[in-house]
Amino acid sequence: MSKIAIVTDSTANLPDKYLQEYPIHITPLLLIWGEETFHDGVDITPKEFYTRLEKSSVIPTTSQPTPADFKRIYERILGSGYEILTLVISRKLSGTMDSAIQAKAMFPGAPIEVVDSESTAMAMGYQVLAAARAIHDGVSLVELKAFVESRRGNSGAVFTPDTLKYLHLGGRIGGATRYLGHALNIKPILDLNNGVIEPLERVRTRQKALDRIIEIVSQRVEDRPVRVASIHANSLSEAERLLEAASKRLNVIESVITDVSPVIGVHAGPGTVALTYMAE
Repeated sequence: MSKIAIVTDSTANLPDKYLQEYPIHITPLLLIWGEETFHDGVDITPKEFYTRLEKSSVIPTTSQPTPADFKRIYERILGSGYEILTLVISRKLSGTMDSAIQAKAMFPGAPIEVVDSESTAMAMGYQVLAAARAIHDGVSLVELKAFVESRRGNSGAVFTPDTLKYLHLGGRIGGATRYLGHALNIKPILDLNNGVIEPLERVRTRQKALDRIIEIVSQRVEDRPVRVASIHANSLSEAERLLEAASKRLNVIESVITDVSPVIGVHAGPGTVALTYMAE
């Protein structure tokens, strides 16, 4: 096994079982709520976040980790004799990658590679896991970087928010802005494509949106073995039904249900449900 560690960010919201099994280190993004600052998934859990958001008159904002945050993690990992692959949220959604690159520059000549996942949530999480599993095959750091970049096109996320309000306020809505005028009458289906959120379709009911998400992912992965994650923003029962239906339709070889991290929840909004995937 190669002595390589992976650094990713908190928006992947990887289940603890993976963090315990693989050399994966998490850099939390920041949630800024009035005068308070929280580290995503550390100082505030998804459940705490959505409970507070429901009662709050203030919409929180988000910020990327600082270069100093990455520097501290890099120092610790390098000091333990590991090389580092950093795989983070899409550069088009966050400045997290820029902070990682700035931190890398503080260690001239050190074995650190930084990769844009062009994604987030478990669409990024499965990229991280693919990299972690490849480390066991003895790949070099350069080979690992190339491997991860080659797998990005096999992963994705298709989702339906309960409202477009939060995506609009956060400026993450991309081409889906044109749906805003019809937001009360439609259920939009959105896609995280090439690192940006774009509209796919709009349907009349929530159930049709969930059914259509599965159809879209099925068309993309065809009969290939696929790893899927049903992720949700305080909508567990829908996420469970989505995963159950997806497991009947797709050739699923690994599956999980996870929460949308608080930082992503700020932009996606409560009620968002997604199916993320990585095909073989």
